[in-house]
Amino acid sequence: MPLLFNIRHLEDKDLHLKGELPVAELDMGTQDEVIHLTQPLSYDLRVEKLDKGILVQGSLRLPLACECVRCLKPFQQQLALDAWTCHLPLESEEKVEVTNDVVDLTPHIREDILLSFPQHPLCEPECRGLAHSKGAESGSEREPKLTSSAWAELDKLKLRE
Repeated sequence: MPLLFNIRHLEDKDLHLKGELPVAELDMGTQDEVIHLTQPLSYDLRVEKLDKGILVQGSLRLPLACECVRCLKPFQQQLALDAWTCHLPLESEEKVEVTNDVVDLTPHIREDILLSFPQHPLCEPECRGLAHSKGAESGSEREPKLTSSAWAELDKLKLRE
């Protein structure tokens, strides 16, 4: 079930929404090879009515099952949006969709979760990647072989003045 609330309940007091949103309801539609959603999103939100809109503030937490992009080792990472804020206008061109006095927060949460995904998940910041091949020297890094660039070759040209 999506994360819904009735705006009529905001007339008297603010709402407090706390619970979990199943992964299927988030409908991420991502086919990311290194980030997988296996557990529900936890939310703790406060919803208040403003003059011409609705303000939602709180925290969102989503466990991610990731694969390190350097060594391909699986690891868990917690995506935490502790100061999540969403303003939903009620009177403008970009007003929030209200159906039978009910607002769905799911699309707004989905967008911010997707924007917060790690672009290149690493199991640890110092991850060195896959093990070196058998012929490589163990314990020492080889200096990269310097190759001449096209600009260096142009510097060698002798032009007449």
